[in-house]
Amino acid sequence: MDQKGLKLAYVSALLNATIIGFSFLFAKIALELADPIDTLTFRFTLSFAVISIPVMFGRVKLNYLGKPLYKALLLATMYPIGFFTLQTFGLQRASSSEGGILYAATPILTMLLAAVFLKETTTVLQKLSIFLSVFGVVFIFVMKGSGIDLTNIKGLSLLFLSCLAFAGYGVLARSLLRTFSPAEISYLMLGIGFVTFLAGSLTKHVTAGTIDQFIAPLANSTFIMSIFYLGVMSSLLTSLLANYALSKIEASKMSVFSNLATIVSIAAGALFLREELTMYSIIGSALIIAGVMGTTLFGQKKVKTQTLNADRVEA
Repeated sequence: MDQKGLKLAYVSALLNATIIGFSFLFAKIALELADPIDTLTFRFTLSFAVISIPVMFGRVKLNYLGKPLYKALLLATMYPIGFFTLQTFGLQRASSSEGGILYAATPILTMLLAAVFLKETTTVLQKLSIFLSVFGVVFIFVMKGSGIDLTNIKGLSLLFLSCLAFAGYGVLARSLLRTFSPAEISYLMLGIGFVTFLAGSLTKHVTAGTIDQFIAPLANSTFIMSIFYLGVMSSLLTSLLANYALSKIEASKMSVFSNLATIVSIAAGALFLREELTMYSIIGSALIIAGVMGTTLFGQKKVKTQTLNADRVEA
């Protein structure tokens, strides 16, 4: 594989996690001013509008002719539709801490799905690194005094299914990116998200006669700022970055980077919300970073070994 493209893929994965980490802050602000589904509607309306501009002017070329569009539609049902819908309703019945703990397990789900459907292999050290990263996130939440209430089966089930949907997206996107370009996948994902969430919001408000409540948040500059970040940065840009990274590196490697968002979220809370930065947060963050580095570095060693063995066979 082209080393320049590989390095760019890891940079993309890192930037993706950083942007998502800050998105929790902006989502929290937006949700204080608007309904969750309405927030998603504005978010994906903006992201789809922005990506449509270079498409209309021919700067971004899209070609879906002869490509398996039904698989791309299935991808969009996993993410953004499935992930955000399940997460939204799950968080109405469970705490954000429970969501964070379950979301941390996504790399493990991705690794299992990638092994089954993509035949991706991971070394023992990579597996241990992935588990170390997950443990780092869980450690932070548990030390905060958070936990999982096993009696809340409905909420936990919805949150688990949202994680499964996100893991499924990573695996299916990795497969489809052999046929589609990252821009083609992103355009479909954002477009389908826009249509679905807009239809949901309008149906709800028209039925209830509350269209004025749907439009009201747009008069608030703080809400506009939050939606700009969530729509342009945390939907459009992360979609392009994630799909580019998945076109170059394994789904299991890409998914473990998602846990870095926890570190960014903690840093953002400390910087902007004056939240306390505790020792257990620092320890947990170190475990997450070690896990991500281990997954990446041990994977590179595996690739180098496979390349050397191939060269010997050819010789």
